[in-house]
Amino acid sequence: MDFQGTLFEAPTSGVRTFDGLQRRTLSRGAWVDVQRTWVPDADDVFAALVADVPWRAERRQMYDRVVDVPRLVHTYGVGDALPHPILTEAREALSTHYRPELGEPFVTAGCCYYRDGRDSVAWHGDTIGRGRSQDTMVAIVSVGDPRRLVLRPRGGGESISIEMGHGDLVVMGGSCQRTWEHAVPKVAHAGPRISVQFRPLNVF
Repeated sequence: MDFQGTLFEAPTSGVRTFDGLQRRTLSRGAWVDVQRTWVPDADDVFAALVADVPWRAERRQMYDRVVDVPRLVHTYGVGDALPHPILTEAREALSTHYRPELGEPFVTAGCCYYRDGRDSVAWHGDTIGRGRSQDTMVAIVSVGDPRRLVLRPRGGGESISIEMGHGDLVVMGGSCQRTWEHAVPKVAHAGPRISVQFRPLNVF
């Protein structure tokens, strides 16, 4: 992946430090950070998310019919209590660590439950809110079975793939949401996985 170390360090009480954070610079002002096994007690976090998050299934219009969205979802808004204290620590640690670049805290947490390899998310960028016109960040904590996060430049170009393992952290920053797209493709065989996406205000 040809990552390079990031510049900032921030010790935390529960989640790991950012000592092993690796950054890959992409095109057009985008970048991706990866920190392996960042979340401690990932088994406990995963079990709590499965049991305590009020998961819901969504449906959407697809051409001439309404279809199920292939994953379960829930979003914790500004001020909502998160379902595990380690996630609260993670959000605070991310806000502290990235504030010199981001200039604001992470305040929401979107959760996606990929039940097996048939669950997925199609190519997209988080551009409904401020990500359409401004640089921003989306920080993803992944627990459960490993799955690939694939990124490609908007308009075409070579894609990259990052395997998100149990307890890993991936942060997409800079112009990534508006100049690149990302997806979690279907796979033949996979166990359950949950991603928690921390975002600043009005980034969707």
